[in-house]
Amino acid sequence: MTVHDWLKSAIEDAERRDLPALKPLLEAIAKSTEALRKAADAR
Repeated sequence: MTVHDWLKSAIEDAERRDLPALKPLLEAIAKSTEALRKAADAR
């Protein structure tokens, strides 16, 4: 599963649960995960 796929799924789940405030937090997690993966690949 890609970070993009995970983010899409997590946002959809948050919306189903009526938790829109989670969206910015989920986006921050996805951005951080992508940065960590990029850094790990650069090693």
